[in-house]
Amino acid sequence: MTQRVLISVCALLAAFAAAKGQNPAAEEVLKQAIALHQAGDIERAIPAYEKYLAARPDSPIALSNLGAAYAKTGRYEAAIGKYQRALQVQPGNLPVELNLALAYYKTGDTEHAVTLFEKVHRAVPGQLQPALLLADCWLAMGRNKEVAELLTPFSGGKPENPAVEYALGLALVRDNQVERGQVLIDKILRNGNSAEAMLLMGVTKLNVSDFAGALEDIAKAVRLNPELPDVYSLYGVALLRTGDQKGATEAFRKELGSNPNDFNANLQLGVLAKLDENFDDAVRYLRRALQVRPNDIGVRYQLAAIDFGQGRVEEARVALEAMVKEAPGFTEAHVTLATVYYRLRRKEEGDRERAIIQKLNAEIQEKQPGVRPDNKK
Repeated sequence: MTQRVLISVCALLAAFAAAKGQNPAAEEVLKQAIALHQAGDIERAIPAYEKYLAARPDSPIALSNLGAAYAKTGRYEAAIGKYQRALQVQPGNLPVELNLALAYYKTGDTEHAVTLFEKVHRAVPGQLQPALLLADCWLAMGRNKEVAELLTPFSGGKPENPAVEYALGLALVRDNQVERGQVLIDKILRNGNSAEAMLLMGVTKLNVSDFAGALEDIAKAVRLNPELPDVYSLYGVALLRTGDQKGATEAFRKELGSNPNDFNANLQLGVLAKLDENFDDAVRYLRRALQVRPNDIGVRYQLAAIDFGQGRVEEARVALEAMVKEAPGFTEAHVTLATVYYRLRRKEEGDRERAIIQKLNAEIQEKQPGVRPDNKK
């Protein structure tokens, strides 16, 4: 249901309420607010909704419409409060849940957004809009295989939906499903050398460490459509992998200019700031990345390393112990944890971590073709 349809329905309900004998003056205020909203005069609609809610504080119609008006003006926190109240009054209202999910997503609260998008999608699995919004969240969270499964039923329709084909192709190439991804790339290329096709080809080359080729393709995507989501984030990765740290930093910042919640740009800028010992900026970027992908172990490791480097040794120890328990093969976490233990004069535990590191390194060496720990051919 579009916002315009929702507002029209609200107008009918307001008229019905007036007919039921409610305060005609108050209902006239609601009708005026809806008319202003429909006309696009959001700044005047907002105080009209607020005036109506002063008299009818539990009106789900006015609450949800005021939430939509707040969101339209970028006041997402205020919108969230109104949507939440509307759902308390009228639980299970799917359009309001969808709008609440969008407001959460706009504030970078991906965790709450995904929960609601998933709920709406389960209720209406055949509707494209909730599926695409959920796919967009999952792409941001790195859940590429799930995106591919989600969007495959919507792909190949007539007429084809470019948003579906692009999001599906991006999920497939990120998930290293090269053959299926190539089919989508070829399909998009039939409409010309689009930015979407160039970006997908660039991601494919990044996945196989063809960094020079990836840089060439992604640079073309930037020239064709600098507004394409993720384009500057991936351009930054390609620049970083080819040794242009200054150019990468600029690209990541451009991505955050259009999407402050981009996980990769926040993570990479956090790591780069940490290398420059600009720890305040590093923590700010890394925490933003963690907001997008809660509990991401790579981001948590970077934050723990900063804690250790700045003398917060106990905080680092607790975080690192949780990481190696969660991911026993995370060698870098074991290395830092060993250093932490030695700093705390806990030699026995430090020696234990060193033994684990040696074992992990030996296992890695064994897996390399033509290499054996005993050096025998």
